[in-house]
Amino acid sequence: QVQLVESGGGLVQAGGSLRLSCAASGSTFSFDVMGWYRQAPGKQRELVADISRGGSSNYADSVKGRFTISRDNAKKTLYLQMNSLKPEDTAVYYCNAIRWGIPYWGQGTQVTVSS
Repeated sequence: QVQLVESGGGLVQAGGSLRLSCAASGSTFSFDVMGWYRQAPGKQRELVADISRGGSSNYADSVKGRFTISRDNAKKTLYLQMNSLKPEDTAVYYCNAIRWGIPYWGQGTQVTVSS
């Protein structure tokens, strides 16, 4: 059974940085696409960034130039480096992984950016 476990969330001041990690277990196969989503209170879950097995990445306009997504296929780990954080980045961040068309989700990690 595939499990995704996020870590690295927390409280940071505006302008600060955080690095999120997502460790996958329970599978010997790598994922086709892995990504980070976020959901702020009262809002829908939205894509932050995703990355293919080959390393092609895609970012939401709101985080371009500030966030960097990366993955280590050998370690089955996904990362999100978040710089120049803004209060509007406050949300629960979820790891997502897709393999053979099946999506998997982590439990989420809270990121809070104070002004």
